[in-house]
Amino acid sequence: MFRWVVRYLLLATLLMLGVGVQAAVPKPASVVFLNPGHANEPFWVSYSEFMQEAARDLGMQLHIVYGARDTAKLLAAARKVLESSEPPDYLMFVNEQYVGPEILRLFAQSPIKVFAVHSTLTAEQQALVGASREQYRNWIGSLVPNDEEAGYLMASALIESLGQRSGELLALSGVRHTPSASLRQQGLARALAEHPHVRLQQLVYGEWSRKRAYEQARALLQRRPGTDLIWSANDEMAFGALQAVTERGLVPGKDVHISGLNSSEQVLQARIDGRISVLVAGHNSLGAWALVMLYDYHAGYDFSQHGGKDQVAPVLQLIDAAQARQLLKRLAIPGYGIDFRRYSVAYQPDMKHYDFNLHALLE
Repeated sequence: MFRWVVRYLLLATLLMLGVGVQAAVPKPASVVFLNPGHANEPFWVSYSEFMQEAARDLGMQLHIVYGARDTAKLLAAARKVLESSEPPDYLMFVNEQYVGPEILRLFAQSPIKVFAVHSTLTAEQQALVGASREQYRNWIGSLVPNDEEAGYLMASALIESLGQRSGELLALSGVRHTPSASLRQQGLARALAEHPHVRLQQLVYGEWSRKRAYEQARALLQRRPGTDLIWSANDEMAFGALQAVTERGLVPGKDVHISGLNSSEQVLQARIDGRISVLVAGHNSLGAWALVMLYDYHAGYDFSQHGGKDQVAPVLQLIDAAQARQLLKRLAIPGYGIDFRRYSVAYQPDMKHYDFNLHALLE
């Protein structure tokens, strides 16, 4: 304890004198990320790219394994990590298709610290296996986005486009057994409860797929020609809906308003053009912010003292056309123009809470 007090006082003194400070870390932290997506899936590739930039800034060793949306493949990769002759310090996992408890069970006796990112164990799962730092002591925490709020923001903004008139809404959700999809649906339900003049015609599971969403939207629009709004839980499904709408001779943004969620170049341009009426973006940066937390933990700054062991980052926010243009410019800059050390407690010892949001890319 005395050693850390001395180091803190030294860092504080150097900061007061205007001297550049670099956090003293015992050795570079090594991290394996079990990415649940495909190696060519735009969202998860972008997610990994943000993490690689953060690891580069922070001097961390990062290895990413793609699970290709196959639980068996993902668990096989997790076992390989356990059997490695050079195990990492940390394993990051996503509770995609509710695989979290099995990951925790596998690593229960391992010295590897485990961290949930993007989606953590549900309340029902935690009722059975405990929360972080309880039954599984090496499960040190989690960082997830504001998914429920994102679903609510998208739906509310779509409904505003109707003004005071009544309307009909179709909903395209993601994979049924995915916490992110469930939370976004909860946000949709909250918005609809506040606006009873808008009727939910049907909710289907597009499984994050453009092709599947296109086929579903085409069939639904044929049965429900009076559709005014299409709520889509990601950008790929939004583009599927967009194709179905235009094929019917309807004008997106005028005859039918469509929402999307992500920050790919294509969807940002669609928001600028007005083909996508409502866009929420920002969560592809979440894995990078999680690395900042692990960097601090490795340096002796427990993130539980700076916002809690399980945190929700308000990274998802509504993006207007002007912000979409700014985001496009920033995403084209090497490293996105972000110095991830600015958001680290180890580099900023006076910081009380983490400030992870989209403003870093909109400045």
